[in-house]
Amino acid sequence: MKRIIKKLISIFLLLLLIISILFIGIGYVNYVKAIDDVSIADKVAEIRKRPHYVTFDKINENLFTATVAIEDRRFYEHHGVEYRSMLRAAVTNVFAHGIVGGGSTITQQLAKNLYFTQEKKVERKVAEVFMAVELEKEYSKKDILELYVNSIYFGNNYYCVKDASMGYFGKEPGKMTEYESTLLAGIPNAPSVYALTANPDLAAQRQRQVLEKMIKYKYLTSEEAEKILE
Repeated sequence: MKRIIKKLISIFLLLLLIISILFIGIGYVNYVKAIDDVSIADKVAEIRKRPHYVTFDKINENLFTATVAIEDRRFYEHHGVEYRSMLRAAVTNVFAHGIVGGGSTITQQLAKNLYFTQEKKVERKVAEVFMAVELEKEYSKKDILELYVNSIYFGNNYYCVKDASMGYFGKEPGKMTEYESTLLAGIPNAPSVYALTANPDLAAQRQRQVLEKMIKYKYLTSEEAEKILE
């Protein structure tokens, strides 16, 4: 009986390996096709030419700090992919019988915004990983954060930081307060849920989560966080 169980486990692991290799192969092909169609440099240039694009130095720095704290705390340590988070997400997805979470870094989210749809497919996720690694080779962390906030959706039809800051607060991104920056940083996780015009109470709850993460990772003290909320 034990021999049969061991054999079944071996067969299962072999099948899992074959399937994994297949998805990695398809994902890599999709990645190569995407950059063959339009290079990363051209995609980045396309975003930077948008009329409402705002450079790093003209955006309140608190937005970047809050975004890293809530979205990707190891952003400055990894090279585009956080493999531990991906492994945890993969286990969750297996038990959920589908893709319910992706463990995506900020760089992966940028890669998705540049090239891919929101479609939840394993091969798309793999292509996104290859793209994120390439982005980290070509651009600095500062560039990636700048591109991210200029291409992420903030709800209420605001697809970049300037539209969001002007639409929600009536001011340029560089003039946002700490309160407004931490409020805005929480929205991209679920824009339809946290959009300030749709669910201000939920947005406020999300802001508290952002501040809690900032405290946890030593960006703020509890007293500073309370002062922001005042």
